[in-house]
This record gives sequence, C-alpha cells and structure tokens, in this order.
Amino acid sequence: MDTTLIFEACVETLEDALAAEKRGANRIELCSALDQDGLTPSPELTKQCVQNLTIPVMAMVRPRGGNFVYSETEILQMEAEIEFFKQSGVAGVVFGLLTDDGAVDVENTRRLAKLASPLEVTFHKAIDYSNDILKSFQELNAIDGITRVLTSGGMDTAWNGRLILKQMQDLPNRRIKIIAAGKVLPENRNQIAEFTAATELHGKRIV
Repeated sequence: MDTTLIFEACVETLEDALAAEKRGANRIELCSALDQDGLTPSPELTKQCVQNLTIPVMAMVRPRGGNFVYSETEILQMEAEIEFFKQSGVAGVVFGLLTDDGAVDVENTRRLAKLASPLEVTFHKAIDYSNDILKSFQELNAIDGITRVLTSGGMDTAWNGRLILKQMQDLPNRRIKIIAAGKVLPENRNQIAEFTAATELHGKRIV
C-alpha cells in the first residue's frame, strides 16, 4: 500500500483553506455554496487562495445547484469560468456533466476538458448520479484531459461504496486517478484508502 496519501479538503472560504493547509491537507477543492454541494467560487476568493496557500487549488466549475444536465448557455458560462481559472494560477478545475438519461455527457465533458488543458481536470460526484457508475468510469477513462474522478462509488459514503471504489481502482488500463469522497474523516481515511487502494481522498473534514 502506497503510504503517501493525498488529502484534498473541500472549502469555501480563505480561512477554511488556510486552516486545512495548516492541519495537513495536501490540496484544496475551492467552492462557493457548500450547502448546495459546491458551486463556482468567486474570482476574488480564487485569487486570495492562490496567493496565500502553498498547496494546489482545484476550482469548482458549477454554475448552479441541482442536477448535472446543463443547457448550452450554462456550458458557455462554464467555459468562461474555465478561461478565468486558466489565468488565475489554480492547479485545476472540477466539473461533471450528465445527459437527460443519466449517462456521462461525453461530448461536452470532452469539450470542457480540452478547453481546460493544461490544467488538471477532476470529474466530480456527478458520476455517482449516473445510471451505471462503472460504465461511466470507463467512458471518462477514455476522455483526454480528465485527470481524476471524485466518487463515493455511487453510495452515500465512501466506506459504503468501497467495493465499487475498489472495482474502479482495479479497472484494466485505468489511466485516471480515483479520489474517494463521502464522509471521509481523519478517523476512517486510512481504512478507506487501505480497502480501496485509492491514494487520494476528499472531504470537508478530512483533516
């Protein structure tokens, strides 16, 4: 088991980001509106975090709460947000898009991932709302530019989804990394990592 685990803390303020770094977070996922599971952070907050942190910042690109089926207008807004983040000094962006029938929106995911290059790209927990999580993971694995997938294995917590997370981790020809997410805490993060073999873990209270 790889002992170098990466802990990604999900935060919505500069204070939380600095506190997470101090407590040992290796990376930040920066959002606004965590009560809606995270929306795009403001340009001001993004710049403050990039300037004040020494660890990488991943910025959420999500124009609204609710489902992950986006109109063309919303996708254009996401493109504008990605263009800003490319200039802002973040390490990467985080987004997730589904189709009406619960599959990964491959076409628009590819479009946004291509635009985001050379930034890292995480496809977020939208995958947990897809109809067939392992099929969705295989599709994402084939899209250029996707670096990671953030998932709880389709369950309410990473521990409850651990069998699926392990299957994803064991996918033949897997190119993208898995970030285990969903109620990951200091008390259970090592146990989840050990069971699933995921080396990156994510949570609001991970550190």
